[in-house]
Amino acid sequence: MNDNSPAADGIAEESSSSRPLEDNLKSKNTWMRLVFMLVYYLLISVASIVASVIVVLGFLAVLFTGERNRQLMRAGATVTGYIADILSYLTFNTDEKPFPFGKDLGDDD
Repeated sequence: MNDNSPAADGIAEESSSSRPLEDNLKSKNTWMRLVFMLVYYLLISVASIVASVIVVLGFLAVLFTGERNRQLMRAGATVTGYIADILSYLTFNTDEKPFPFGKDLGDDD
């Protein structure tokens, strides 16, 4: 294997002079990410409650009218998209912050 190529897992080997742990502990970006993650964790809890209310109301609408409520369906789609955006951020699958600190609510881009 060539000495200039990265390791198979895509992570470069650590040189003896670098101190990545110390750099990460001192990084303002790392600590700001933690703050945003805590805020989004609270927001996903609220969004889960909202989704639960939409589920119950949607069931009641079908029970009493026999038809799906289109407004509840749109609200449900928005909430599930928002929860997915938050989970992508919390699991480090994206660095783009969801609403209210990043992209607009309902943006699918």
